[in-house]
Amino acid sequence: MTIEVFNRYENKYLLDEAAFHRFSNRLLEYMELDNYNKEYSFYSISNLYFDTKDDALIRKSLSKPKYKEKLRLRSYGVPKADASVYLELKKKVFGLVNKRRSALRLQEAYDFVRTGIEPAPMPYMNAQVIQEIHYFRQRYELEPKVYLAYERKALFSIDNRDLRITFDTNIRSRRYDLMLEAGDYGEPLLEPGRWLMEVKAEKTIPMWLARMLSEHQMFRTSFSKYGNEYKKYVKLGKTRQGGMQYA
Repeated sequence: MTIEVFNRYENKYLLDEAAFHRFSNRLLEYMELDNYNKEYSFYSISNLYFDTKDDALIRKSLSKPKYKEKLRLRSYGVPKADASVYLELKKKVFGLVNKRRSALRLQEAYDFVRTGIEPAPMPYMNAQVIQEIHYFRQRYELEPKVYLAYERKALFSIDNRDLRITFDTNIRSRRYDLMLEAGDYGEPLLEPGRWLMEVKAEKTIPMWLARMLSEHQMFRTSFSKYGNEYKKYVKLGKTRQGGMQYA
């Protein structure tokens, strides 16, 4: 059985290439690389986000409510047809992020979201998480809407594994070929050389990290990958409509 449950606060920062190298190197005084990064400099994450036909979930999220939720399918790298992937239900309540996920086979995950019918129980699944996703699926008529992928470098605190910092770059998205196994290509969401840093902690961050953020003049920002992709998508649509009006 594979289950991962996270309850944590997440703060985000946008960095350029120089700031990424300076800050990530300093962090190694207090943190160690994720197991994936001990073998590779970066690892790829692919996500498929689900939403309603009229994008109700992301539109609600962008209105900054006290409670919001979303469903996504995640794989590490490009999965094969029989690969194990993670179906994740992510909620945010008054700034606290709760993420619950369970492993599924790729086709099981597709079928579950498409039909709303729970898959046959298997040892690698968790019944509680599956039921929660089933309830979520009953409330919304969902369809795949956006593919998002990026390269990640992740670190854990040596003294406290609850503190995790990730760096994502080459964030790319597409609204076509909406299958994880189709490949990890797409249009860039940020300018080349830009990094999204996320500080993830169950409680307050340690003093050494607060000092380091201040010394490097790091300032928190509000940045959602799916949210920014949707805003870009809407803006592009309006631009095209405007162009058509003047044609």
